[in-house]
Amino acid sequence: MDAPNVDVPDGFSPHFRKSGLTDPWEPLFSKKTDEKVVIGLRARDAHCNSRGMVHGGLIAALADNAMGLSCAVQIGKGLVTVNLTTDYMGAAKLGQWIEFDTDYTKTGRSICFAQCFITADDATIARANATFKVTD
Repeated sequence: MDAPNVDVPDGFSPHFRKSGLTDPWEPLFSKKTDEKVVIGLRARDAHCNSRGMVHGGLIAALADNAMGLSCAVQIGKGLVTVNLTTDYMGAAKLGQWIEFDTDYTKTGRSICFAQCFITADDATIARANATFKVTD
């Protein structure tokens, strides 16, 4: 799918991890460092509920994605989510830049803990915590 012309902050490029779940939400973007993966998107109709706010389910799913990929960057192995919690503190609306930034991870041999802060135009709108089980 060709991404429409979207205003994207420096350092972001088209998201490298595609899936059937996230296909309808494209274009998604990411920024990978030695420590983590940050996911971002410009809020469109496909991301919003009937009230014009970015849907909480999308926020939870992409926070899970960002945290899992960030844990994988640190341990180099596959993971599955065993627990995910999301606290919503605000709302994101059409046109805003939404960013999913994994702030902290702690890894072990068989488990990884992560936390993600979700912002809309730099204002925190949610935070998520997850526990992942190493699968390979």
